Amino acid sequence: MRKSYPFFLKLFLPFLLIVLIPLLAFSRYAGFSMRQFYLEQTTINLEARANLLKEQVTRYLLAGDEKNIDLLCKRAGKSSDTRITVMQISGTVLGDSEKNPVEMVNHSDRPEFVKAMTGETGVFTRYSDTLRVPMMYLAILLTEDGNPVGVLRTSISISAIDNQLEIIQKRTSFGVLVVALLAALASLFFSRRVSRPLEEIREGAGRFAKGDLAYRLPVFASSETELLAKTMNDMAANLDERMQTIIRQRNELEAVLSSMLEGVVAINLEEIIISVNQVAARMFHQEISELLNRSVQEAIRNPDFQRFIRLALLDENTREADLFFYLKGEALLNTRSAPLRNAAGERIGILIILNDVTRLRRLENMRRDFAANVSHEIKTPLTAIKGFTETLKSGALNRPEEAARFVEIIENHTNRLIAIIEDLMKLSIIEQNLDNKKIALTESRVLPILSSAVSNCRLKADEKKIKILCICDEALTAKLNAALIEQAFVNLLDNAIKYSESGSSIEIEATKTGSEVAIAFRDNGIGIGTEHLSRLFERFYRVDASRSRKLGGTGLGLAIVKHIVIANAGKVTVESTPGKGSRFVIHIPFQS
Repeated sequence: MRKSYPFFLKLFLPFLLIVLIPLLAFSRYAGFSMRQFYLEQTTINLEARANLLKEQVTRYLLAGDEKNIDLLCKRAGKSSDTRITVMQISGTVLGDSEKNPVEMVNHSDRPEFVKAMTGETGVFTRYSDTLRVPMMYLAILLTEDGNPVGVLRTSISISAIDNQLEIIQKRTSFGVLVVALLAALASLFFSRRVSRPLEEIREGAGRFAKGDLAYRLPVFASSETELLAKTMNDMAANLDERMQTIIRQRNELEAVLSSMLEGVVAINLEEIIISVNQVAARMFHQEISELLNRSVQEAIRNPDFQRFIRLALLDENTREADLFFYLKGEALLNTRSAPLRNAAGERIGILIILNDVTRLRRLENMRRDFAANVSHEIKTPLTAIKGFTETLKSGALNRPEEAARFVEIIENHTNRLIAIIEDLMKLSIIEQNLDNKKIALTESRVLPILSSAVSNCRLKADEKKIKILCICDEALTAKLNAALIEQAFVNLLDNAIKYSESGSSIEIEATKTGSEVAIAFRDNGIGIGTEHLSRLFERFYRVDASRSRKLGGTGLGLAIVKHIVIANAGKVTVESTPGKGSRFVIHIPFQS
């Protein structure tokens, strides 16, 4: 992975190198040039000294005066601080300012001697084995009328040059170091001046990227960075405004969707759920997160619904159907589809609207059943009354015994009609008062109400020799409507007496349990099958229609009980086993 360096270093190091590299190069070049200059000057000096001695040494060579040659070399060498050597063309040393010529070896192999013998000036720098120091040698050919007579060599130690150059190099290096430090400080200042605004802009851009659009970059002195900072601040402000608008619109849309009573599901063309509101999630008994971004087949396992989705995606028009769902109980959902389009008008999927019509359909069925039952319950006695009336008119009045029996039948059916109408009126009054909240609940003792209900049913119980046992604490109270609750007690007792065998018993027990008062009515009658319990409190619903009519029931008694208990903020439950009897319990909660 490529290593990333701070922007400051990316500026500082190049600036520093731009200064340091030329300085170092100049230092090296200056040292080299200075050395070359000194060597050239030394060469010129050596050549000048050689030229000064050239004529005199030539005369001594022609005269063969070796003694004066050596003496001249020593005297001239001492006065000029230069080593002077005179050699024959054979390389034999005739005179030397430093050594005895006799002790010196032949110099014919010396490079400067070889070069001089060609007629050129021989200049070489090498280590002297004799003096054991580095020396610069310059040799010139001595001639007379064009004929070589010898070689004059001048030399000087270059150690002094090196020492002087070293001193100069140290001073130069110190100067370079000072300049480098100044350059580093200048680079540092310039880099910080350039990089600091850019670093702050980079940091600000990072904060913008993380969503902190309220942050604002400072305004810098530089016109370029000032313009960049202002541009980024304006960009952040515009983005912040647009984000706030998007968030506000999204919140408004979520508020609308969550406030809808209908479930809403958006599905794309690949049958993936892209949006769903809370109502729809509750309908499917799942969380929104469990439905989003999943296919319909995976999220909602209902073949009818999946088939509806496939057909809706193929159809440009709206579709509607009632679909059954078996999730946590049976539910009937009215399902409607509409094309889902984007801002450009292109179709991107479908929108599904779900409306739970389970209760509505159940109410419609109950309404139809109620209308049919009312018609049947009223039509049956009316038909009998009409039939027996026509019989009387056709001549039965002339037969007193038959006429009396027919009139009694007519009276019984009339009483049945009156009982049905009275029960319907009771239900209507209870429902109206419940809707208008006109039913007043007061703290009342339960035992007197039970005693009154038992007294009202005592005659019927005695006729069948049925014992009624009542267990209730005298101090037990509940917040209820005494008149209505007594009617519920009477209806439950009346049913218990009707469906109990002669000589059996009925037990009533009122107890205080937890947060409620429970009044239980238990009989030992014929009992009720489990399949009937869920519909037992519907109007005109009968477990055994022929037996109920024979016993004189209207089919409204338990429906009245249910509505009375609801009006008292309670509920009624039932437990029953065929052949062993039933147990109805009224639950009245404590109320403050």
